[in-house]
Amino acid sequence: MYSRNWPRHLLAFSLCLPLGTAMACGPDFPLRLLSDRAQTLGELPEGSFQFEVNRLGKAIAGLKPAVEGTVNTDYSSDEDPHVQARNLAEQQGLSDVQRAQVAQLRRLQSAQQVQAEGAGLPPELSLYTAGAVAFNAGEPGVAAEYFRQVLALPADQRALRSTWAAYSLGRALFAVSQEAGDLDAAVHQDLLQQARQAFVQARQLSIDGFSDPLELGIASLGEEARLVRQAGDWNSAIELYAAQSRQGSPVGYSSLKQLVEELNAMPEAQLSELLKGKAVQHLVTAALISHVGWSYGEQPPAEQKMIKTLVRSTTGSLENADRLAALNYQIGDYASTKTLLEHAGDGGLAWWLRAKMALRNGDKAAAVNAYANAAKAFPQDEDWGYRGTSDGDYETLKPGCRVDGERALLALERGDYLQAFEQLYRSQDLYWLDAAMVAERVLTVDELKQFVDQQVPASAPLTQQERDDYVPLSVAARLRDLLGRRLLREQRYDEAPQYFADPLMQGLAREYGRLREAAETGWWPSRRAENYFNAALIARNNGMELLGYEMAPDYTTFDGNFSLATPELKVGPLISEAEVKRQQASAAKPDERFHYRYVATGLASQAADLLPHSSQAFAAVLCAAAGWGTSLEEEKAFYQRYVKEGPYVDWAVNFGHQCPYPDFQSADKRYVTQALAPVRSALRPYKLWLQIGALLAFTGLGLWLINRHKRKAR
Repeated sequence: MYSRNWPRHLLAFSLCLPLGTAMACGPDFPLRLLSDRAQTLGELPEGSFQFEVNRLGKAIAGLKPAVEGTVNTDYSSDEDPHVQARNLAEQQGLSDVQRAQVAQLRRLQSAQQVQAEGAGLPPELSLYTAGAVAFNAGEPGVAAEYFRQVLALPADQRALRSTWAAYSLGRALFAVSQEAGDLDAAVHQDLLQQARQAFVQARQLSIDGFSDPLELGIASLGEEARLVRQAGDWNSAIELYAAQSRQGSPVGYSSLKQLVEELNAMPEAQLSELLKGKAVQHLVTAALISHVGWSYGEQPPAEQKMIKTLVRSTTGSLENADRLAALNYQIGDYASTKTLLEHAGDGGLAWWLRAKMALRNGDKAAAVNAYANAAKAFPQDEDWGYRGTSDGDYETLKPGCRVDGERALLALERGDYLQAFEQLYRSQDLYWLDAAMVAERVLTVDELKQFVDQQVPASAPLTQQERDDYVPLSVAARLRDLLGRRLLREQRYDEAPQYFADPLMQGLAREYGRLREAAETGWWPSRRAENYFNAALIARNNGMELLGYEMAPDYTTFDGNFSLATPELKVGPLISEAEVKRQQASAAKPDERFHYRYVATGLASQAADLLPHSSQAFAAVLCAAAGWGTSLEEEKAFYQRYVKEGPYVDWAVNFGHQCPYPDFQSADKRYVTQALAPVRSALRPYKLWLQIGALLAFTGLGLWLINRHKRKAR
């Protein structure tokens, strides 16, 4: 049976995601905006700390962003993975002889030995390696001098180690400043300043194109941030770490989270003083609106202190107003939210909050307008990443798509059903479950067909290799499949096949339609029964792909492997009577899980109705239907019908489990036998007298024929 294998991707994806806030076991499911419409419109999802801190960082022109590591680390080795990566990077640009010599020098214990044995190497290699050995030997002052010698070489003689030397010089000078406890304050500060200048130089050398396979230009941002942080300059440290994070370094991101933890642990007076700095203020706001440090959806108790201190420190501040408004909205301070929004500008977040505030005030017209402005203001590529909800769902939050999804809820309420579907469909995978529900339950089939015909062209089917690799169908192909199944359910057999993505399903859809039409228009009962039964087999064996609902009750979107809690369908806030009627009209018949199995047993029952009860075909059809997994009640009903009406068959002992294919050909001769059965039954009490009468009639007829023959002879 054909399967899109979507749940396999869902499960694999859920195993790769960071731990969410739900405690339930099993796979997580995508958030459905329609499951609780009031909550969807009322809540402001937490932001992304990664996105927020990257906003704080400044782009550094010319500095290449970090790339995912491609070094194949040997985890069976006792050597530190970072050392392995460094050793491999050191080999780049060297000849085989130089690689072996540098590796040998790295194992020495003193810089002097390196200089003596590395005399044949280019100066940048021998000097840098001598400095590295000295640093590892606990001689940072000696190491610093070697690194300075590398940087003093002409530029064309230090292409491989310039960035390395500047970065290592900064580390060596910092180590000297920490070890020299007897230095006076001026000397100490001078060393730290030299170290900072070395890190700045490392970035510039990386920008200028000197070799930097270890991305030391980016790493220098974190090293410099550590320097200024120890000097008490929190704001500069935050800006440097944020720039490092923006370059794609996970170190910058984790360092900022560490700073948040340190701030959270501070006494209120100390925190209040630091919050006078804009960078600290923005970092704390980013952490609070992103729920950094939350566990299982619960706010840490210490966070209340941070919120209180931040709100007090930012009173009257107009900078970062949209983020501060978001924080106040999340904590329920709507008066402050309103005030801040007056100065929050025209960004997407500000308009999103204005829409939510308008809904709170009952002004849906203003909300619709604010949502439209928010949809325009959010960049299409703005991505806040993964978030887990307290209900165990997950959401990849792209605010532009989320805003469109919330707009769709208001469009549904006012009866703009096609607009609501389009707004949900634009999110593609993000809110596919909501778009699918509207497509198959709220839109009419003709509305959906018109949209698909105009805007969703057929794409090339997946190759066998793609199927073997479990490549999922595109959202467009899934929508076309959904339409094809809906057309088959509504008995529009000629229109349905073209919408299925899989050629195999197209063929089965055509055959199913042919069998249904032949069963309903034929005249010979056994042929009609055969067509009904074969259509039932297709419905049972391929019903998920051909007839199943994408959402409830069949959940074709999960290949039927999972089901979701479905809120009761009734008129209420945000759900109009007109929408309820549309959903009721398009509900599955019967509205049971795997409803297509009931469709199959219904067709089998129609086949049985057309067959002679004394035939093997009648018994075999009932046997098959009893094993199609609908319900115990149906299974029992099919068996009781067989016992009451059907013939004895030796395989009835495994009724519903081991059933032969019905012999429709042999059933034909049973029609006459079955038609005479009532007459024979009525005459059975008079059998003896009928036999005597028949004998006398036969004897009389014989005598009459003899006499007639004699008369003719005379």
